[in-house]
Amino acid sequence: MTQLNYINKPIFDHGAVEQVSEVLRGMGIKRPLICTDQDLAQIGMLDKLRDLISNEFSQIIFDQTPANPTQEAVEKAVEIYKSEGCDGIIGFGGGSSMDLGKAVAIMATHEGKIVDYSINEGGVEKISGTAPLLAIPTTSGTGSEVSSGSVIIMRDGRKLILASSYLIPDAAICDPDLTLGLPPIITAGAVMDALTHCVEAVLSPMIDPPAEAVGLDGIERIYRNENLIKTVKDGSNKEARWNMMMSATEGAMAFTKGLGAVHSMSHACGANQELSLHHGTLNGVILPTVLRFNHGHVGDKYERISRSMGISKSSDLAEIIEDLNSQIGLPKNLGDMGIVADMIPELSQHSVVDVCSFTNPVVPAVEDYEKLFVEAIG
Repeated sequence: MTQLNYINKPIFDHGAVEQVSEVLRGMGIKRPLICTDQDLAQIGMLDKLRDLISNEFSQIIFDQTPANPTQEAVEKAVEIYKSEGCDGIIGFGGGSSMDLGKAVAIMATHEGKIVDYSINEGGVEKISGTAPLLAIPTTSGTGSEVSSGSVIIMRDGRKLILASSYLIPDAAICDPDLTLGLPPIITAGAVMDALTHCVEAVLSPMIDPPAEAVGLDGIERIYRNENLIKTVKDGSNKEARWNMMMSATEGAMAFTKGLGAVHSMSHACGANQELSLHHGTLNGVILPTVLRFNHGHVGDKYERISRSMGISKSSDLAEIIEDLNSQIGLPKNLGDMGIVADMIPELSQHSVVDVCSFTNPVVPAVEDYEKLFVEAIG
């Protein structure tokens, strides 16, 4: 069984989830709140996890995590955590369930409102000890199982970021077998999230060569040898699934270096709760537009990314990603996802203050974002 030499020592291998009871014992958790969503409950994956957890543990369930976690969902889960006397959290699902679990971990031990602890409100230094958290991803995308961040939509519609070393889960179980039954479109969107994490981390102007190396390895695992395409075409390909989950974990390790304008735009679009757009799919669709915008501001980094992908250094990366999106069934543009021109002013204002903007190779102004959205809408 593989255990990564990272802060929270993720257990990483096929069948790793079978160790869940052992991990809970090691964490000292006896009454976990399992934060998950309705989809996993309905297809039986939640029951499979519960069956693996020994009877010595009392399991409390919160299965109402929305597609993009909200302040309201956090508050409901915290109420259950406290009223049921829980002593730890299992974030079981995609990035939304794990991010919600992180927010619950904060509010289980802190006063006030979740917005008080966001980067945007100067809340990083306010976060201290949090409730114990075990992360078990069921998609290969966000890498939230090793990241120090969480993204929550507030009541006022803002999609805000929580960030602290205390939000790195205390333990993580990464079992690629949990992703074997994912539909192709969910697989595609999730992995494009991981790819965007790796690409934007490499392009960030912050100096962190080790993080860049990890990001480049993640890019190689996704694109070289057509691993993503193989996974979308044959969801039962265990080797490809292993590489996709590893790339997601690597993406989150890499983006400690920062993200960029793709995520700023994606956060703005994702804050629209009526459309409820998938974060990773948004990233994949927006990425080519931002690659064109950043061209000429990144030194030799496009050549280094191309080398990791196994393509010519003179390749047009934006066109390569557009072709990849087409092969894996993603929408052609934001217009196909319901984003329209009337939304551009509000989306641009949201994007320009998003923290990810400030680690883009060139920091976009509002006018830049307006042009980027026009291009991305198509």
